[in-house]
Amino acid sequence: MGKKIATRESYGKALVELAKLNENVVVLDADLSKSTKTAEFKSVAPERFFNMGIAEANMMGVAAGLSTCGKIPFVSTFAMFAAGRAFEQIRNSICYPRLNVKICATHAGLTVGEDGASHQAIEDISLMRSIPNMVVINPADDIETKAAIKAIAELNGPCYVRLGRMPVDTINEIGNYEFKIGKGVTLSEGNDVTIIGTGIMVEAALAAKEILAKEGIDARVINIHTIKPIDSELIIKAAKETGIIVTAEEHSIIGGLGSAVSEVVCEEYPVPVLKIGVRDVFGESGLPMELLEKYGLTAMDIVAKVKKAISIK
Repeated sequence: MGKKIATRESYGKALVELAKLNENVVVLDADLSKSTKTAEFKSVAPERFFNMGIAEANMMGVAAGLSTCGKIPFVSTFAMFAAGRAFEQIRNSICYPRLNVKICATHAGLTVGEDGASHQAIEDISLMRSIPNMVVINPADDIETKAAIKAIAELNGPCYVRLGRMPVDTINEIGNYEFKIGKGVTLSEGNDVTIIGTGIMVEAALAAKEILAKEGIDARVINIHTIKPIDSELIIKAAKETGIIVTAEEHSIIGGLGSAVSEVVCEEYPVPVLKIGVRDVFGESGLPMELLEKYGLTAMDIVAKVKKAISIK
């Protein structure tokens, strides 16, 4: 494991690099640039940075307009305000005409922490993947975030990238990691069960594998960074070879990674899919790690779910 860094920090650094590489990249923010880290882009390309104020719906409309003029807008605010407050504009003004807008939403999930339920977006993946033409990405660490931002800048079409506030371990290696939109990554082989994680839960999945190994359980670990389009081929392969899947996400179990994986295996190769995630409740104010423990989103929770899965198998 490498040093801990929040994926929102990685996003800010990636934008600085994009500013140098592509003069058509512009950044819009809704008066939260210090928190979303888009202020870093402003520091190197102020003429291409626009503070739209606390008007998220309007910001999406402006981004749509800029994209029709050859610009590549990166639009940022908290996930709750992007996916939630501006859903209609994202659907009708960006995805319906399939415009080249990149929505990079920070402060997703329970690990926003003390800001509480009103700011903890645990439904955003579900909302965004339900819209036609939208690509949905949830990177696991610093290296994956930077690679994802570079990749979506080169992709023509709408994208939603989910970013976090809490620092997380760097699980990938610089120079030894290849990011491809729509392609999952097998981090560790195993034959007894497959653990599929996304975002910050990939780190927990790897920790769970180590614990399980000491008990003689050989777990495969897959990182699904692209929720849509999902890597059906990799998931079906895992279903066939291990016979059972446990998913792990810092998101509601309704409509997120677990649902997406279930949809794939149900149609192609039915096996049990057990889900780690927020179980149809709102969050609350608290320290990030305390919230992950209370809502059952730790390595030990994955271990317990794996054991239950194997008993079913």
